[in-house]
Amino acid sequence: MVVQSLNDIKSLEQVPLSERGLACSTYEALRLAAERTPQAPALSFFADAADFKRTHEWNYSQLFGDITRAANAFHDLGIKTGEVLAFILPNLPETHFTIWGGEAAGIVMAINPLLEAKQITGLLNAAKASVVVTLAPTPGSDLWPKLASQLDQIPTVSSVVWVSMEPYVAESMRGALKAVALKERDLHSSIAIHDWRLLMETQPNTYLKSGRQIRQDEYSSYICTGGTTGLPKIAARTHGSEVFNAWAVAAHLQPRSSGQVIFCGLPLFHVNGQLVTGLMPWTQGDHVILGTPQGYRGEGVIPRFWEMVEHFGINLFSGVPTVYAALLQNEWQGRDLSSLRFAMCGAAPMPAELLREFERRTGVKILEGYGLTEGACVSSINPPHGERHIGSIGIRIAYQNMRAVLLNDSGEYLRDANVDEIGLITISGPNLFEGYLEERHNQGLWIDIDGQRWLNTGDLGRQDAQGYFWLTGRKKELIIRGGHNIDPKQIEEALQAHPAVALAAAIGSPDAYSGEVPVAYVQLRPGQLCSAEELEAFAQLNISERAAVPKRIEILEALPLTAVGKIFKPALQQQEIANVVQQEVERLGLSNIAVEVVQDNRRGHVACIRAGADQEILAPLLGRYSFQLEWLNGVPDLPL
Repeated sequence: MVVQSLNDIKSLEQVPLSERGLACSTYEALRLAAERTPQAPALSFFADAADFKRTHEWNYSQLFGDITRAANAFHDLGIKTGEVLAFILPNLPETHFTIWGGEAAGIVMAINPLLEAKQITGLLNAAKASVVVTLAPTPGSDLWPKLASQLDQIPTVSSVVWVSMEPYVAESMRGALKAVALKERDLHSSIAIHDWRLLMETQPNTYLKSGRQIRQDEYSSYICTGGTTGLPKIAARTHGSEVFNAWAVAAHLQPRSSGQVIFCGLPLFHVNGQLVTGLMPWTQGDHVILGTPQGYRGEGVIPRFWEMVEHFGINLFSGVPTVYAALLQNEWQGRDLSSLRFAMCGAAPMPAELLREFERRTGVKILEGYGLTEGACVSSINPPHGERHIGSIGIRIAYQNMRAVLLNDSGEYLRDANVDEIGLITISGPNLFEGYLEERHNQGLWIDIDGQRWLNTGDLGRQDAQGYFWLTGRKKELIIRGGHNIDPKQIEEALQAHPAVALAAAIGSPDAYSGEVPVAYVQLRPGQLCSAEELEAFAQLNISERAAVPKRIEILEALPLTAVGKIFKPALQQQEIANVVQQEVERLGLSNIAVEVVQDNRRGHVACIRAGADQEILAPLLGRYSFQLEWLNGVPDLPL
């Protein structure tokens, strides 16, 4: 069925979901796909963008075989139903085998490899992980050193599995990798360290040794979430939610033929990389191209991306605004891009001007969507064969309800928002997760509407008369100036329209009088010159809401980004707090005062200050601001 409007979604729902014949688990879904087309290409991986035509290949039979071997190896290491296996890996074929094989054995926990060692330790302890799969000691990688430095702080971890880069590097480098691994193994003899390849070699590839019959309501994965808030929470997801979401996204993109070619450049610790460029295409018989261990961040991937589209015949890829902005800086003229049907964007709001420019110059349609880890991955998307409304996150997927609602002062459901009235976006359906691992994170998470449980997404938005949703901001990202709510999106989109601007981020800067005032950080396009004064004048002309005009605009060489390419606003907010403290220090003529702003899981941003005897003078002035203070006098072992 072709999905062109909300009415088509409702028509799809005329058939009860129970009659759709969905698999009960991700493992069963992958088994069924392998039985349908065992010899069809399933996965191609290239380790180096400079040599992207040299790929490592798996057909569906081989893919399912390696997933099964992984599940059996993890079972032998003690991973059973309810036991947690964690992975700290770049984008490798073995990462996919770990994810889906791990879900067949127990619960898989994805860890962002860019996290600091102590953060990784905290997450592994919180989840009580017993096995960790990570990259073997490799020159240029800090994954093993980070984990190794903390092993004595993670009592639940009994085994580590090393994934070696040997199959993907030149033969001349393999000896060096083996030597480094041997030396490190001797240094860490107190814990069982297993080699991935040796573990897999002896395992059967057609059945689960555990004999496990997986139910759809059993936990499949733990995903650390928090987006740009800097506060990771561990979301517990089920097999049924992941299988359903993969099916619903595929249904939304119909009609389509099997054997589509999908490029994966987003990280595999993120739900988009796992589902939109993993489970979803594999349940449809598609061919996934996995590009370098670093994905889009890999050297040469963006500069040669259009060449890759032509070579592989890529039909679809998923990215974030920073990826699209970067792709526009690379030449595609003369390349055959006729295979490329759509590109998807949903991890962060897509600036309207960037979307229009990308489509105008490349001819590639971008499907804006919306989703969150707590909803498996995708909740709404613009219909590829219907109207695409620029700036909208599209219409909801089938069988998942979505609405904008108003709450009372107690956080309880008051009523549905009217058409085009801004409310809190809520979702309900088979893609919902079970909740966060730590109970305190579940406070205010669920809303009771007519006896049904709805997820409080924390996002503000509206639904128009055609059923399209529009995000208007995020409650915790609103800039509140003297009690006036300012949506940072309006500032960012206005600045994004300036021809010299590549990316813009608006945040609230602490203000003793107004609470917050808006400021903006900007990254310019390569080769463009523009002053902050010019941008401030541009903002004055193009932002109609006077209170939203930034008090200051700063130009950075590069905006801070998360591992999936979102602008990381906490880093900018921390800088603003530090600037405010420093301004007060200078105003008082003080010296020898150190400040560091950190993100505390319970208190939010905290300014840690060592002021000595000057604390008595400085404290009253800083007390006028809303950020938290931590005075470190007398604590010499807390370096700034």
